[in-house]
Amino acid sequence: MGKTVIDAHNISKIYDKDKIPVYAIQDVHLHIEAGEFTAIVGPSGSGKSTLLNIIGGLDSPSYGNVILDGTDITALSENELINFRLNNIGFVFQAFNLVPVLTSKENISFVMLLQKKSKEERNKRAEDLLIEVGLKDKMDSRPGELSGGQQQRVGVARALASRPKIILADEPTANLDSVSAANLLDLMLKLNKEENMTFIFSTHDQRVIDKARRVVTLVDGKITSDVTR
Repeated sequence: MGKTVIDAHNISKIYDKDKIPVYAIQDVHLHIEAGEFTAIVGPSGSGKSTLLNIIGGLDSPSYGNVILDGTDITALSENELINFRLNNIGFVFQAFNLVPVLTSKENISFVMLLQKKSKEERNKRAEDLLIEVGLKDKMDSRPGELSGGQQQRVGVARALASRPKIILADEPTANLDSVSAANLLDLMLKLNKEENMTFIFSTHDQRVIDKARRVVTLVDGKITSDVTR
């Protein structure tokens, strides 16, 4: 048994629609160990993104607990949660979410600025990460000057900047062509293997599912299967 990095206990998210409770996710238990490469899959509306957002502290459950690396994030205040996310979780989004006026290097450095890292350390790590993701020649390019695949690589580098324990990726390949998606997945697998970094995807992309070593299926907010291969 490896070290547990995510323990979600009895997680439910309920929306009150016209006074009728609707479950986005219901009674979900999920245990993730360090170094896993896991895909959360299911049809649209199955609760994949909701579950990922709750694990990452971007949303709170209606009831249940999420323990990340020994910390119950559902018990943290808003400020404590912001600080915890900053130092422990990297996010990769479908829409890239890069700051348009910042260069690739500045987008990555911004996370470390929030961590109060020195300028020297920020610059060194941002440059190292851009080399790592194959964008050595795009350090001074702004998002509008990059292809979708290049923007998503900057997004991955930004997610890694804070040296997080966990990377959460919400449909990271959805806006990418097949070559860019394959390159991105190969990069993530490399980071997973070489640095024992834990990756969790919410996805309906078969390309991601084929690469995942564990596939958790959600249907109508409930886990219907959990297969490790």
